[in-house]
Amino acid sequence: MSSSGEKIEKIAPVMDASPLDPVVPIEVKQGPVRPYLVSEPPNDLATRRTISTLSERLYIIVLIAFTAVVRLYGLEWPNSVVFDEVHFGGFATEYINGSFFMDVHPPLAKMLYAGVASLAGFKGDFDFENIGDEFPSTTPYYHMRLFSASLGAFTVVLLYFTLRSSGVRQFVAFVSALCFAIENSYVTISRYILLDAPLMFFIAAAVYSFKKYELFQQGSIKSYKTLLATGIALGFAASAKWVGLFTVAWIGLLCIWRLWFMLGDLSKPVSSTVSAAFSKLIFLLGVPFALYAFFFKIHFDTLIYDGAGASFFSSEFRSTLQGNTIPTDISADVGVSSVVSLRHFGTSGGYLHSHPFRYETGSGQQQITLYPHIDENNQWLVELSSNPGVTFPDFQNLSDGAIVRLLHPSTHCRLHSHDHKAPVSESADWQTEVSCYGFTGFEGDTNDNWVLEIDQKKSAPGVARERVVALETKFRLKHMVSNCYLFSHDVKLPKWGFDQQEVSCATTGRYELTLWYIEANENHALPEDARHVSYVKPGFWGKFIESHIKMWSVNKNLVETHIYESLPEDWPLLLRGISYWGDHHRMVYLLGNAIEWWAVSAFMLLFVIVCVIELIAWQLGKPILQDDHVFNFHVQVAHYMLGFLVHVGPSFLMKRQMFLHHYLPAYYFGILAFGHALDIIVSFMFKNKKIMGNLIVITFFAGCLFFFNAYKPLIYGLPWTVALCEKSQWLSGWDYHCGSYFNTYEEYDNYTITSQFDNIFEDTDVPMSTYSKQLEVDQPVVIEEIIEDIPIEAAEEDLVVEETSGKSATGINTPEKEDSFDDIIHKEGFNRFLDENGEEIDIEEVRKIMAAQGGALKIEQKIVEV
Repeated sequence: MSSSGEKIEKIAPVMDASPLDPVVPIEVKQGPVRPYLVSEPPNDLATRRTISTLSERLYIIVLIAFTAVVRLYGLEWPNSVVFDEVHFGGFATEYINGSFFMDVHPPLAKMLYAGVASLAGFKGDFDFENIGDEFPSTTPYYHMRLFSASLGAFTVVLLYFTLRSSGVRQFVAFVSALCFAIENSYVTISRYILLDAPLMFFIAAAVYSFKKYELFQQGSIKSYKTLLATGIALGFAASAKWVGLFTVAWIGLLCIWRLWFMLGDLSKPVSSTVSAAFSKLIFLLGVPFALYAFFFKIHFDTLIYDGAGASFFSSEFRSTLQGNTIPTDISADVGVSSVVSLRHFGTSGGYLHSHPFRYETGSGQQQITLYPHIDENNQWLVELSSNPGVTFPDFQNLSDGAIVRLLHPSTHCRLHSHDHKAPVSESADWQTEVSCYGFTGFEGDTNDNWVLEIDQKKSAPGVARERVVALETKFRLKHMVSNCYLFSHDVKLPKWGFDQQEVSCATTGRYELTLWYIEANENHALPEDARHVSYVKPGFWGKFIESHIKMWSVNKNLVETHIYESLPEDWPLLLRGISYWGDHHRMVYLLGNAIEWWAVSAFMLLFVIVCVIELIAWQLGKPILQDDHVFNFHVQVAHYMLGFLVHVGPSFLMKRQMFLHHYLPAYYFGILAFGHALDIIVSFMFKNKKIMGNLIVITFFAGCLFFFNAYKPLIYGLPWTVALCEKSQWLSGWDYHCGSYFNTYEEYDNYTITSQFDNIFEDTDVPMSTYSKQLEVDQPVVIEEIIEDIPIEAAEEDLVVEETSGKSATGINTPEKEDSFDDIIHKEGFNRFLDENGEEIDIEEVRKIMAAQGGALKIEQKIVEV
């Protein structure tokens, strides 16, 4: 061997070095001291892994045709809202109407759906409010689903290209892509108006572009083009869901991997490595971030009107929206006899609020809450503790240390605290109850006294640190008797508190959760030329930063349990799925293709075991990775396994609700790795019996096809029978309800699917009211009562009236009304009871269930159709 850079002899002969073989020998040279690996790919590698033959073009044509049939079949069914179409279809409506909303995901995928809907003529006149709501003819749901399904189909093609770019043979890549085309879970998520299909397409595009980039010489035009394509795809992925950031991290790790080998490549100067690192920073971080910010700019410029979702944001943010009700030109000086609203500084819970409803725990006195909407029940009259009820002719400022009382004008009680446990945080001995106590003519007591303490750091410089100035002064209210501070946190009251935020008095806790400021302020004693203040409207970056703070906060607080949630450790075993929709003796249920799903999980475990054994063998001095195909197999599978871990690992750290579909981005990398497992069977394990190797690959596809065909009723919402359904439940966690199906297919022939709109009366003077009710039982049983020929005014007497933006329907919050079974069935009109799948339940059966569960039905919502 020469010490001047000459190639050293290969350890083992190369297998098949024909032009069609996508794997080429690795190049190792001998340096002055050590051998080193040449980091640049061979000139012909890209040619070997690029589509160039007629046979491969035929593969792609067949793949596209097959995928189109599978993914585009029957998109018009169900003709009603499915699963999270409630959210993302609804967001499309908001975009078209320009009404600001809050979501935990970045805006790109939602804007794409809105764009498709707008091009198809949608006017934003359907709100996607409930699962099962039938689409009117004016809603282009088919076009929106077609967009999703098309992206799903293109993702299959991208998987084929990715496998080819990473060294998989044409036939194996083709079969792997066919298996992916019929992977039940991906077929299901790509059929509906969900974020998953756009996300998976962008991730697949990023993976393919980067794998293509690895085939070209560093610094070549093609390398820069593919690197730019990777950056664009990463920007799109991160802008669809934050999961795309994991893909950015994965590619970043692969870049570090490659830069490490470049540093060890003695044939390359250090300057070229620095140049490569700089170009990767620009293309793989700069480009994605620029796109991410650009899409948020479009998001803000489109949603220009104040909406219900804006209540999550600060008043500064909301002041930029048209039609907002945020006070402007507020009297700056706050004093005795001012009527004010107090906004909480530490959370987005809103305003200090009271209403004429009492705690069902503790003292039983009137509730104090945080309420996110502007409302007259947020108003408080500032009094001096020494002169309650006294109106002074001259204006008196509120200085630091003032002792005040806060009177609630609407209900004539005062902000009060005493030695009772907080209503929800009962176990926190550092919190006590805050209530509204008193009545007309009562001047209050010492438990109504609060010491005003101005925060010198948080308040604006100047007079706002000496006396209370609206918006500018941040202060705490210290209870004079208990020495605790008025406090609130992200904890909700129960239904009797209308799910509003708990307010208590705290002796400890995070400091910012005890801070407040004045938003609205009126005082007739102020001179006409008194100074006024308004919120300073934030620019783009201010709104961008606040949006992300709110997105993160809301996302991490999605901790309530859900009937179909699952744990990350359950996902590789496919222990359960998710019910998406059920009606007309049919259902849609998210479930993976168990044949491929379990094969991928088993292979990844086996690969780890094999690698451990190989490392032990290497430590013992035995040769490993002697074949070029085996070497490429290990490198590529390691890349994809890393992608799998990067995408699934964070799920184990999250405390929020998790569902099976959160596993799908990681699972995609597992499928890519498994494609190499099939390839190594053909190229190495059965290299002398290729027919046998190909037969194994075909047999695997046949198994996947069998499972797909057997479970397609759950994908497409097709008729099925009870017997076939029950036979299909291999695991107890596959909890789709087989009882909703008919016993025979002949029963479907005699079943007529009627439209919700078929029941609309021709005489529009006669309304139809529909009440949806739910039994209070452990397993949800949805009961629907249809009441005909009842005037709307009469029907509304039984409605639940809760506070909404502004004022409630009656001016106050009316408690929920519970109806007994006899109350319901004796109402005028026709009554029928439906289970969670829309199937009718016998009245006597409902009577038995209710008797066992307490005998009450709670009205959950009302639908009025005219």
